Amino acid sequence: MELSWIDKLRIAAVAALGIIVIGILAWPLAAPEDPMLPVRAWSISPSGTMVLLALAFAAGFASYFIAWPHGREIGILAVPFGLAVWAGRSGPMRALTQGHMEPREREALLHSLRFEPVYWLLIVTAGFAGVLVAQYVRSILTEPVDVIPKKRHLDPNACIHGLFALLVAVLVGHFFVGVFAQDLIASDNIVAAQPAVGQILFAVIGAFAVSAFAVKKFFNLSYLWPAIASVFVIGFAEVVYGRAEVVRRFAEMRPATFFPHSVCAILPVQLVALGALGSVLGYWLAIRYEYWRKHGSAG
Repeated sequence: MELSWIDKLRIAAVAALGIIVIGILAWPLAAPEDPMLPVRAWSISPSGTMVLLALAFAAGFASYFIAWPHGREIGILAVPFGLAVWAGRSGPMRALTQGHMEPREREALLHSLRFEPVYWLLIVTAGFAGVLVAQYVRSILTEPVDVIPKKRHLDPNACIHGLFALLVAVLVGHFFVGVFAQDLIASDNIVAAQPAVGQILFAVIGAFAVSAFAVKKFFNLSYLWPAIASVFVIGFAEVVYGRAEVVRRFAEMRPATFFPHSVCAILPVQLVALGALGSVLGYWLAIRYEYWRKHGSAG
């Protein structure tokens, strides 16, 4: 079950579109005044947010047709690829902690990060919505349907199943980000220093690939659940490591470049953008693994 060369070209074309439209053309919407500072959702104006949502939707819509007949599977990658450029260009988390040295300032900084991933997931969702609308438009144009589809009822068991998968995705993603995003360890208290950008790229993509693989393998659910889980990883880390006494101790006794856990050194835009890419990767790796088990063992 190998990707054909034409499928690789489709993925490359979708990635290029996302990188150009979101990563390069839309960069001025989020670029901080100081290039050493991180990209923050709160620095984007409301009008800039509307433009970014429109660009994400348009990128997803166009990507569906670029990647057709696999537009649904490949087109969703455009916006995460574009935001991944921002994740790489952004300044590090330590630039924020260095500007918030007092314990109260550090606590306020952690609280400000709690809901920021929702913003970036909204941008990714706009791209996915563009893919879905493109799929619907094409189905109307090529396969007109006269029968009104039946309403689907919400299955409580499916919801519980999904919530368990989401919980597993958060825990697995959090654990493996801590495993992979290792830069420097202070042996006396096992605290992590700010990882390099390349290490963050590898760590988040790898962690959510593992998470999506587990979700597909054990719950038979798609990459959507681990992608959504990226929103909760920072909140989970804050609950575990962001207690007032821990924040106070780090503010008073540690340099600003040290963190109680590697997740605390990763920006929300990095977690969501790279987590979405890793989720799709892990989902298809799980499908390929199942295919290999069925056909490889038979051969």
